[in-house]
Amino acid sequence: MPNPAASPASPAEGLAPVPTTGPALRLTRVLLSPWTRLSFLLLLFGAMAVTAIVLEPQRLLQDGWPKQLSGAGALAVFVVAYGLCSVAFVPRPLMSMAAGALFGSALGLVAAVGGTVLGAALSFGLGRLLGQDALRPLLRTRWLKAADGQFSRHGFRTILAVRLFPGVPFLAANYCAAVSRTRWFPFLVATGLGVIPNTAAYVVAGARAATPTSPVFLIAMGFLAVTGLAAAVVAWFKRDKLRGR
Repeated sequence: MPNPAASPASPAEGLAPVPTTGPALRLTRVLLSPWTRLSFLLLLFGAMAVTAIVLEPQRLLQDGWPKQLSGAGALAVFVVAYGLCSVAFVPRPLMSMAAGALFGSALGLVAAVGGTVLGAALSFGLGRLLGQDALRPLLRTRWLKAADGQFSRHGFRTILAVRLFPGVPFLAANYCAAVSRTRWFPFLVATGLGVIPNTAAYVVAGARAATPTSPVFLIAMGFLAVTGLAAAVVAWFKRDKLRGR
């Protein structure tokens, strides 16, 4: 006869203990390890680069937009295509000029800035998810520590300055910010604001590409030259700080 004072058996009694080791668990740990994720990111880079070479998005400047796309739908598709192409190593100036050639100066600027922010968000997310854990322990040199500290402590103004001046690779800035402790919101807002001036110049140049001797086209090119020179001057005077001295 069972003892009425005995406590009732728990539902888990009689079940086999959950294994804490085993091939499946080891495989999961390997797949989720920082270096596996970083390797996947590098493979993804290669796949995107090959895709961009095969699809040749630069043909938009020669062949124009597919005739079956028009209006808001064409603008939305272009923003998505711009974002994906910017992640796949297609130069942003090329896509911005295509935006101007396809949509004109006003809508082209909207499309180019929207695509830029989308591309920045995609690459920032990939870098944060797949690369940060593996790369942060490697930030040991003085220069890398200085760059990481600049992005981590002054994320908004650093990203804004990087976007305002041409010459800083778009993807390099995105992944540097992703590996640092820059937050999402300051990163995206600074990107959206900072790219407007130079992106507008490329968009206007694309919209007036048929008349390269027009004053508007020449002003746009002159603006890019002036901002590029200003960036070089600022980098020269800030060289010691950039080196972490």
